[in-house]
Amino acid sequence: MTPREIKLNKTVLLGITGGIAAYKMCELIRMYKKNGLNVKVIATPNAFNFVTELTLSTLSDNPVYSDNFDIKEYKPEHISLADDGDILVIAPASANTISKIADGICDNLLTSITCAFNKPIIIAPAMNTNMWNNKFVQSNLKKLKSNGYDILKPESGFLACGTEGQGRLCSLDKILDKTLEILDHSQPLKDKKITITAGGTIEKIDPVRYISNFSSGKMGTALADNAYMMGAKVELISTFEIERPYKVTKVQSAQDMLEAVLKSKENSDCIIMSAAVADYRAENYAEQKLKKTSEDKMTLTLVKNPDILKTISENKGDTKIVGFCAESENLLKNAKIKIKNKGCDYLVANDISRKDIGFSSDENEVYILSEKETKHLKKTSKNKIAKQILEYVFCE
Repeated sequence: MTPREIKLNKTVLLGITGGIAAYKMCELIRMYKKNGLNVKVIATPNAFNFVTELTLSTLSDNPVYSDNFDIKEYKPEHISLADDGDILVIAPASANTISKIADGICDNLLTSITCAFNKPIIIAPAMNTNMWNNKFVQSNLKKLKSNGYDILKPESGFLACGTEGQGRLCSLDKILDKTLEILDHSQPLKDKKITITAGGTIEKIDPVRYISNFSSGKMGTALADNAYMMGAKVELISTFEIERPYKVTKVQSAQDMLEAVLKSKENSDCIIMSAAVADYRAENYAEQKLKKTSEDKMTLTLVKNPDILKTISENKGDTKIVGFCAESENLLKNAKIKIKNKGCDYLVANDISRKDIGFSSDENEVYILSEKETKHLKKTSKNKIAKQILEYVFCE
């Protein structure tokens, strides 16, 4: 792969833990430097069993930091470094360090910096296959991911310990690309207020049953994350719990979402309706659990939910409205009918009949429709699709 060489004037904090893949960080530092990044290495004591301090210092052209109490400035070192860095990359990340970070343990400089760091963090694990598959390690990774950490999963192959399986550090190109993807934002959406909806609404039938759909909310979350990194003031209206550095409003039903969207619309420059809103709800909610009867059938009467996209498009004013549609057949034909009927400015069309994209997948392929044209975004990660959608709506 040819380095991107976009020459960013940013500082990467590179956290190196004790693992055989630590030697690969010498090449990663070189790749970062070639892209104009300033690199400051924070190493755990065990990292020096695999790569020397002199090598890391020479390649990064900076001192290597390891001792919590090596204070040369007026601020404690972990706070000073946390302030200096634009991104923290921990690679290789051992099971030990991952578990400490997940539980807020700060017993060395790297874990202390991570606890104090409030900017993007990338974790690239590398370890024995059985350690990677350990349920506690996986639980800790899920905890970190749910709190906004980017986890670059290890690859499968022959490992230094003599076993074969998942656990080998992912490619350095992948780490570089993710780092540049996060840092390469000129904040074109600064001063914009963007409201984004995500997830599938839940329409209760009784205290234990409901109507919903298979939406994971990954696309909406990716849109919100990218809008935030591009400088926007973001509100994510979500049907699921999620912690993010921007405002998150938790809702459940279509009616809840409508009320939240209308409230947020008052000062929004753009509303992106990526949530999968249930078209119907039960006409009458049963206060008590519906009991099984001797009948083979049960009739449930449904009534239409409010059409949120159409409602906000009818009185959009200067607010840009972006809708989403999920189709299982005749994608573009149905999308063209929908954008006309709804009245939104843009409509993003997904083909949910494909197993490799759409609901629950980490990848997508979409068409963006507007009054003027139809733009095809080829299959890639939902994160990249989200960035392309925002660039198209705001920057083209």
